[in-house]
Amino acid sequence: MSIYLNADSKIIVQGMTGGMGSKHTALMLDAGSNIVGGVNARKAGTTAEIGGKELPVFGSVKEAMEATGANVSVAFVPPAFAKDAAIEAIDAEIPLLVVITEGIPVRDTAEFYNYAASKDGKKTRIIGPNCPGIITPEESLAGITPHTIAGKGPIGLVSKSGTLTYQMMYELRDYGFTTAIGIGGDPIIGTTHIDALEAFEADPETKAIVMIGEIGGDAEERAAAYIKEHVTKPVVGYVAGFTAPEGKTMGHAGAIVSGSSGTAQAKKEALEAAGVKVGKTPSETAELMREIMRSL
Repeated sequence: MSIYLNADSKIIVQGMTGGMGSKHTALMLDAGSNIVGGVNARKAGTTAEIGGKELPVFGSVKEAMEATGANVSVAFVPPAFAKDAAIEAIDAEIPLLVVITEGIPVRDTAEFYNYAASKDGKKTRIIGPNCPGIITPEESLAGITPHTIAGKGPIGLVSKSGTLTYQMMYELRDYGFTTAIGIGGDPIIGTTHIDALEAFEADPETKAIVMIGEIGGDAEERAAAYIKEHVTKPVVGYVAGFTAPEGKTMGHAGAIVSGSSGTAQAKKEALEAAGVKVGKTPSETAELMREIMRSL
């Protein structure tokens, strides 16, 4: 089992023929992903040889879905065009849209996020933007996570940070993962910690969950309240930014600290009050998870 992505997922890549798109399409193919085509209106009707596979290029997401049965799109589109690409995918009602692009103006993200939310049935789940995407090890990768870090196992991982996603997968490679999802650190994102926690709680193969947050905003505090009410599986947490100076905007656009609100300490306390064990470092967090796994 997995959440959102599995071996049967059929993936198209918006921006597949660009530099980043073609590079990561090849890496997704290496990971075993079922890539069925790409989208580039200027190159519609052509094919692209990527990773030893001849992939068709379509003029639109709708056309690609009709021709291939695709149910996932990964967008490698420059920031200026990301909103239009997302709206095109939402209009086509693709079930899962993974937006990798960094640097999308927050207003643009707000527009396509609200556009998706306003659709009847909310048919498109958005992951990102500014994220590494999602990987179900040994089955499928929709994004940029290196697929060789860790194999399949009983742990679910949800993280705001791309690099900390990779580190935690490496730290717990002896156990492995059902699915690891990098939700992104921008102020507005499609899929939240709470969405992923709900999905992992419902997944019978996921036995325990690692949640990685960072300073700024209140997403982790809200996740803590959700865990307390709805999550029965053990959760361990890590919050990046214990040494961050107050009042500074840090690396991710969402990481703005004001007073005690949004600090790593405040988030740690909220999570611990919900029964989540929180490590001070990624390695300590991984060790807390190992203790839980040994006791299961």
